[in-house]
Amino acid sequence: MQLLDYTLGELLEKYAIEAPDREFMVYADRNLRFTYSQFNERVDQLAKGLLYIGVVPGDKVGIWANNVPDWLTFMFATAKIGAVLVTINTSYKSTELEYLLRNADIHTLCMVDGFRDSDYVNMIFDLVPELKNSQRGNLKSEKFPKLTNVIFIGPQKHRGMYNTSELMLLGSHIDEIELEQIKENISCHDVVNMQYTSGTTGFPKGVMLTHHNILNNGYAAGECMKFTSRERLLVCVPLFHCFGCVLALCAVITHGCTMVMVEDFDPLIVLASVEKEKCTALYGVPTMFIAELNHPMFSMFDLSSLRTGIMAGALCPIETMNQVMQKMNMKDIIIVYGLTETSPGMTATRTHNSPEVRATTVGFEFPNVEVKIVNPETGGDSPDGEQGEICCRGYNLMKGYYNNPEETAKAIDKDGWLHSGDLGVKTQDGFYRITGRIKDLIIRGGENISPREIENFIYTMPEVEAVEVVGIPSKKYGEQVGAFVKLKTDARLTEEDIQEFCRGKIARYKIPQFVFFVDEFPMTASGKIQKYKLREKSLELLQNKGVELE
Repeated sequence: MQLLDYTLGELLEKYAIEAPDREFMVYADRNLRFTYSQFNERVDQLAKGLLYIGVVPGDKVGIWANNVPDWLTFMFATAKIGAVLVTINTSYKSTELEYLLRNADIHTLCMVDGFRDSDYVNMIFDLVPELKNSQRGNLKSEKFPKLTNVIFIGPQKHRGMYNTSELMLLGSHIDEIELEQIKENISCHDVVNMQYTSGTTGFPKGVMLTHHNILNNGYAAGECMKFTSRERLLVCVPLFHCFGCVLALCAVITHGCTMVMVEDFDPLIVLASVEKEKCTALYGVPTMFIAELNHPMFSMFDLSSLRTGIMAGALCPIETMNQVMQKMNMKDIIIVYGLTETSPGMTATRTHNSPEVRATTVGFEFPNVEVKIVNPETGGDSPDGEQGEICCRGYNLMKGYYNNPEETAKAIDKDGWLHSGDLGVKTQDGFYRITGRIKDLIIRGGENISPREIENFIYTMPEVEAVEVVGIPSKKYGEQVGAFVKLKTDARLTEEDIQEFCRGKIARYKIPQFVFFVDEFPMTASGKIQKYKLREKSLELLQNKGVELE
């Protein structure tokens, strides 16, 4: 596969000229449709609006929103003017947002009014009280000196904020020539996207990805599924993750096909949209496919148009894979494995692989990507069938962690191999199988969770002397968060006290599902806490309580 040397903006413009009337983006539930040419015009207008309010190449523009129609408009508009789009998890609460605004040097924040139980508007007013009394574009925040603009994605007006309609109008004050001159100086090797991923350090790190990284990775994913320009991909995975904005969007834009969007995952809207728009491809984590298959109205929908898609984010039960292939007609569904740091695809199954291979392995290397298994003790290559750390090298490696050369050097060795922290084996047939993790990380329903981050947060409770957070097996999510807590002498806390302390301050998926109180932790001879023993202990304690793991 020959690597592409386009920028996001160049590819959009290519199809706006070659296939102007082809649908690029559809929201079936509200019959909202944009052709390639219509979408490109909207992007240009928004790009000029961003220039008008002082966004320049290299500025960090945060986007904190679910899959609303203008999420992608902001992604392409920032790409066209050389700004870096920083994607923000919709589940973030004020503590996490505060860290990211500061760590990423956010210049402009684009946001919706809220998501689920989170009120984003009140959260940003609490964090940036100066916003209520600031003239738009002239924000001076004591806590966030780089933050200059806040944009509300939608028609509503909020104090101190621009809204999308105003930005579009302001864009008319910028000459087309100014936008063209900026576009000419953008390289496909420039950073276009920054995503925050949890690691063992306890603080999320900003992964810098280039146009070259994400477009080639999306193109490769599309090729693995045999995409053509006639595909209609239903996207119900979040755009703030690589699954949405790379494996979905970049597979679509590199093949010139159509994406059918769902704003928030709802199995009924997914099934109805597939039928209405005759979608050929569908993405999801296993829990999404299970929710669709088990929906009481499942049999009412015609899914015969489906052919392919991606299941990723967690291991897929063989039974689920068989049902997706048979009942949903997705005979060509594939599995993709990778990390945000690898843009994200590293390996994938292919459409011709057996259902068993697709359910029990993560396939083999993406085109133009090298993968190997390394013995963590010796650093040498592990032979086939022997467990080791999965390492990757190729065009898909991140440019690095933002402002963090030390962690970048730890992740990518001197020979250019990225060390994933995941354990795996390579079978004699050449397929990779994930067997565990070296790094101390919990993966719940596709979300990476740092135990250290949660431990540091719970430590701020005055009654807590020590806390250890571990992953507890879960049929539904892969893992759930469990906390082992040692209280100070005479302190009294309940499981609910700790969960309530976390509620509203850290993302809901990070809040411990289970809390266990202990007098001591299992230790090694050198005084290191044995987390694997805590995991075993959690299963025993839950069994004794009669709690069934879901």
